[in-house]
Amino acid sequence: MTAFGRDETADDLLAALLDGMDAALCAFDADGVITHWNREAERILGWSAIEAVGRKGFAGWAVRAADAQDVQDRLMAAQDVQGRQVHEFALLTKDGGRLLVRTQSAGVPGADGKPAGVYCAFSEVHAQIDLERSIALSEALMEDASWGVVLVDVDLRPAVVNAHAARAFGSGRTVLLGRPLGELLAQGVEELEGALQHVLAEGAPPAPAELWVSVRGPEGVRRRCWRCGFLRLASPLAEEPVPLGVALLFQDVTEARQAQLDTAQLRFRSHQLYRAGRAAAECEDPAEAAAVRLEFALAGFAEHALVDVLDGSLRERVRLLRWAASPPGLPGLPEPGAIPVRYDAGHPVLQALDRAGSVRTSAPGGQADGAWAGARRWPEGAAHALCTVLRSRGRSLGTLTFLRGPSRAAFERADAEYAEEVAARVAADLDLSGR
Repeated sequence: MTAFGRDETADDLLAALLDGMDAALCAFDADGVITHWNREAERILGWSAIEAVGRKGFAGWAVRAADAQDVQDRLMAAQDVQGRQVHEFALLTKDGGRLLVRTQSAGVPGADGKPAGVYCAFSEVHAQIDLERSIALSEALMEDASWGVVLVDVDLRPAVVNAHAARAFGSGRTVLLGRPLGELLAQGVEELEGALQHVLAEGAPPAPAELWVSVRGPEGVRRRCWRCGFLRLASPLAEEPVPLGVALLFQDVTEARQAQLDTAQLRFRSHQLYRAGRAAAECEDPAEAAAVRLEFALAGFAEHALVDVLDGSLRERVRLLRWAASPPGLPGLPEPGAIPVRYDAGHPVLQALDRAGSVRTSAPGGQADGAWAGARRWPEGAAHALCTVLRSRGRSLGTLTFLRGPSRAAFERADAEYAEEVAARVAADLDLSGR
């Protein structure tokens, strides 16, 4: 009685497992008689388990008579070979329609090792093709895509990284897995994590977004612009959508965006020079015109500008006098007048005079350092400096210094070219004023 109960329970468990499968499944004994038929098979073909179990093969009900023997032979041949056999058949539905299915069949050995039957899993060819396309798409994205693809889990850590994304991060694919984004990016982490959290909570945004990030790599930190698309990943097996993470797809558009920024910057600076020239032309005093040019030059370029002029009464040594500071009244700086500015040897201003060119410098780490700025006689919040010489009619008249705070980037070569253009015009005004 106990053994019978165990067999009955095993049969119930097997029936429940078969009926819970997403794939249609049937099984044949060694003589080709159907022994199992699950609910997915009933859904696809319309034949119930009661109608199917006990029939020998598909002949006379689920396949045309002309095809019955060929279908039966190919299915039962799986008993005599190793592994799975894949075939495509045209089966008949209960309502008389024909359905092309793809089958995977394999032999079932008995307790003595001899063939005991065949199991056959089948699905509609179109559904199978859709599944294969999805798998092929996933593999292509992970290997050959020209976009970076990163699958991020709900903890915002990379779970899968494709080859393109690994190159963008400058690391191996497996090295990136499970690491916090803060270890991979020096800047832009908050923006990227905020976007990922929004996608997890609200769903994908309607359009791609562009994010500037600084990527930590073997060669150092690289600032890049990524055009990003986001997809929320949810489990297809849950009754309600359960987020599995976010798919981040991105493309590096740094060169294109940098070119746009450079063009816009050049256009703005040219316009500022034009406006400054128009405003300076209305000044009766050339010295006032020079001050006007400084005010226009500061817009979008720097926080402070300092003008020091050479003391013409001294021939044997260099002495600089503060002529103007913009904006005026900066704390801790000498007032314009006859008191010389005490620049130490090797100061960037003196280097610019010696070279008759421009000198760029920054505080350590690009951060505001009161001691660093104070030692150079600059305002306390200065983090980046650009010093250039004021020259007119082949003579050096003094220096022009632009200062930026830590929130701005360090001065670059393009900035030096703009500063030199402003300095040439300011020098002409100062020369005209006799200063």
